[in-house]
Amino acid sequence: MSGVTVSVSDTFDGGNIKFIKTTLKEDDSINVIVRIKPDIYTELENMAHMQYFSFRVTVGGLENKKEQKINYIVENAEEVSYPIAWPGTTVFYSNNVEDVNSWRRNRDTAYVAGQLCWPHVHDSNGSVYFSYFPPYSYARHLSFISRCESHSLAHAGTLGQSLEGREMDYIKVGTGSLTGWIIHRQHPGESMAEHYAEGLLTRLLGFDTNGVLDDVVKEVLSIFTFYIVPCMCPDGAVKGHLRTNAAGANLNREWTSTSNYEAPSLERSPEVYYTLLKMDETGCDFFLDVHGDEELPFNFLSGAVNIPNWSPRLEALHGAFCAAYSRHGEMQQKYGYPPTPAETVLKYMNVATNQVGHRFDCLAVTLEMPFKDCLTNPDPDYGWSPKRSSELGASVLEAILYVAPQLRTTETPQFPPEDAYVVTTDDYQDEYPTEQEGFKMIQKRFFSDVYEINKPK
Repeated sequence: MSGVTVSVSDTFDGGNIKFIKTTLKEDDSINVIVRIKPDIYTELENMAHMQYFSFRVTVGGLENKKEQKINYIVENAEEVSYPIAWPGTTVFYSNNVEDVNSWRRNRDTAYVAGQLCWPHVHDSNGSVYFSYFPPYSYARHLSFISRCESHSLAHAGTLGQSLEGREMDYIKVGTGSLTGWIIHRQHPGESMAEHYAEGLLTRLLGFDTNGVLDDVVKEVLSIFTFYIVPCMCPDGAVKGHLRTNAAGANLNREWTSTSNYEAPSLERSPEVYYTLLKMDETGCDFFLDVHGDEELPFNFLSGAVNIPNWSPRLEALHGAFCAAYSRHGEMQQKYGYPPTPAETVLKYMNVATNQVGHRFDCLAVTLEMPFKDCLTNPDPDYGWSPKRSSELGASVLEAILYVAPQLRTTETPQFPPEDAYVVTTDDYQDEYPTEQEGFKMIQKRFFSDVYEINKPK
């Protein structure tokens, strides 16, 4: 094969791919065919999720050749959980899997005939990594937890252990009377969520400012006691799963029992079981659940709208939090998940934001970041990235501080008109028309439920 050797592997934290074959084309380029590996089967949703991938390619034999073009083809792209999310996706690549700032986007990525394809020109022997979104390794996780442990303002603890025996790490910081819970990466393939956690904790603990805390941090830590969980699904993260833990449980469907399905349980979802146990002990006045969204190219917030105790009070708090966040950092209010009808929400009380908002009658919000580029501030070469995820995490404190005085008032809070609740829409095509053929807007979107989105006709 032109004397060039190609080796594909995924044996690193978060790796996921199955190598199929290589073929030499007439133009001397090489096709590398791969398949995404599915998560463990999910009993509740009756499917095996998949979409996340991350793999290493090692090329040899270029000593006497200037470069080698290789065409990468994910042949089962149309079989994933959200195939309609591929148009507009650009694959990340890097020569250093652990350097989060080294990842760039392959702007020639295309979804064609059910396959995700991109070319890459290798100009030297060695390795290149490709990923749906840059991984956040378990080694990085442990290193960052250790850094937090050594800080005088922080207490690092464990909520319990995952199914495979990994600690459910949390960081407690602050001395205030209000209790805030911020959890990240229930879905392990959404690695941007843990980058968000790192940015949030870096600011709270002054890691980037030689320990000097800014005025917002000082005030928010005097008002709140935070419990921050950087990674809710460590087993799934190591395995390269999209949405599930080591037992195939989608943790964001494990927050209460539904029908004949008991949840959470120590046998299937200890990660949620132990988190809820601690939350019941501490109470909760503010809850944020940080995720990534495959299809929508925006940062957005989704509340516990239409849960049984949804009220003018919670609506006002949600509106003010979203508005305040949009004034700081890369958040916006217009686009996101459309509100789910009340009768449908009752089927989804097993979702974290809905369950926590109902259980504690508190402001509970899901935050989503894009796998794609962020259209409100596009950057085709880097797109939405680990760095920007971290920055978004750091910028949430102003919004939390803004709503803090009203979180536990019994009356409906009175905020300025510009803070009014905004009904979001996912129809952004008029303002941001897609350039890639094959785009299809999701017609039903109930908490990114694959069954509802791709329900057989």
